[in-house]
Amino acid sequence: MMPIVPGWHPIIVHFPLALIVTAAFCLTWARLLPRQRYAPVVATVGTWNLCLGTAAVFFALGSGLAAAIGLNVGLAAHQAISAHVKSAILTTVLVLLVAVWRGAGTAQDSRPTWIFIFLLWVATAALIMTGYRGGQNVYRYGVGVSVDVSATQGHGGAEPRLQ
Repeated sequence: MMPIVPGWHPIIVHFPLALIVTAAFCLTWARLLPRQRYAPVVATVGTWNLCLGTAAVFFALGSGLAAAIGLNVGLAAHQAISAHVKSAILTTVLVLLVAVWRGAGTAQDSRPTWIFIFLLWVATAALIMTGYRGGQNVYRYGVGVSVDVSATQGHGGAEPRLQ
C-alpha cells in the first residue's frame, strides 16, 4: 500500500512560501509608501497573507513530519532530513511569533515598524532556507522519490523512471 501523506508535503509547502513571501513584500511596501490611501490596503493584504501563511506553515510542518515517519534512508539523507526538520520547527516558531505580533498587536491596516519588517524578513529568510533544505533532500538524496523498477525490465539496463 502506498502512503498518501508523503505525496502531500511537496504540494502543501508551496502555500506558506508564496503567502509569507508575499506578506513580506506587501508589508515592506506598506512601510515604504507615503501616507496615502494605498498604504492601509497593502498593509491589510500583507497582514492577511501573513496570517494565512502562518496557518499553512503548520500544515506544512505536520505533513512533513508525517512524511518523515518510516523513511528508510541512508545516514547522509537522514542527517539532511534532521537538519530540515530542525529548520522547519525554528521557522514555524519565528513565523508564528511575527504573525502574533502583527495579528494581535496592531491593526491590520497600520503601517508596520522597521523592527517588525526586519524580523519578518528574518522569518522569511528562514522559511526560504528551510525550503532549500527540503529541495536538497529530494534532489541530492532522492528522499521521497520512488523508482519504478518494472520500467527497467526488458530495456537492457535503461535508466529507471522516476514516479
